[in-house]
Amino acid sequence: MLCCNKTNQAFIMKPLFYPVAITVLTGLLLSCNHSSKNSRITIHDQGVNIAYTDTGKSDTTLLFVHGWCINKTYWTSQAAYLGKRYRVVAIDLPGFGESGKNRKDWSTKAFSRDADSVISQLKLKKVILIGHSMASVIALQAAVDNPAQVIGLVVVDIFKNVGKDQLQSEQAKKEYANAIDSLKHHFKKIAFEYFNQDLFYKTTTDAVKKRVLNDVAHVDTTIAAACMEQGDFNELDKLKKMKTKLYLINSDVKPTDTTQLAANKIPFKLLYIHATGHFPMIEKPEEFNRLLDEAIGDIKRSPKI
Repeated sequence: MLCCNKTNQAFIMKPLFYPVAITVLTGLLLSCNHSSKNSRITIHDQGVNIAYTDTGKSDTTLLFVHGWCINKTYWTSQAAYLGKRYRVVAIDLPGFGESGKNRKDWSTKAFSRDADSVISQLKLKKVILIGHSMASVIALQAAVDNPAQVIGLVVVDIFKNVGKDQLQSEQAKKEYANAIDSLKHHFKKIAFEYFNQDLFYKTTTDAVKKRVLNDVAHVDTTIAAACMEQGDFNELDKLKKMKTKLYLINSDVKPTDTTQLAANKIPFKLLYIHATGHFPMIEKPEEFNRLLDEAIGDIKRSPKI
């Protein structure tokens, strides 16, 4: 989410909904196992088409959901690495990538309903949801909505201050609203400042920066800004309702405060990836894949709550 930094007056966005604040899969992967399924099934949510890739074969499905302003191709390395052992589905959220844009609601609830539609229409069982940034709350809501199908939730570089983002003063809310208004009128300028100042790290390569900023530059700005509007989603409350353990794969550049997770007796496991920006799955894919594999193995061995 977006807020105004009083120290330097620069706009800083937290990479998820308030209040939580270009490569393609190779032809080989696309031709494996579920390629015919891709050609036969059209996934949609209330008339909005949802683009997806579907690779691998297993009774366990890894459902990948991308973050703000990017798309499903950011999970290419993970699909290649894990598709040999699991079914891997990666989606473009409506409004992004190749999915449809023909609706007005860009809230957490609407996006989580998209994930529900994917689970339902592909008849997925034993689903492990993996959500990056903004998609953490989408995946969380989908986990709450689909307790029979979802066996695990992994979030990527997010939930670093669970519970504390709910404690917003009226002044902070006003500053946030002003920041969103500025984003609507000067999207590219503010979004680029946000990514460069807050989401990239000194180890982030120029190639990664170029890829991400290119996607930001070509996004539908009206939809992207609408995604950041204030909402009433309470991640702590949803985590209490979730019937699975929470796994966090976070960059160690900024610490993750798990105080409220522990205080509220929410089962979790924090896995740090060293010295990356906000996009560890493409910045350090091999290390990220090992950590994700560890989380998936733990989920499969653990009983549901």
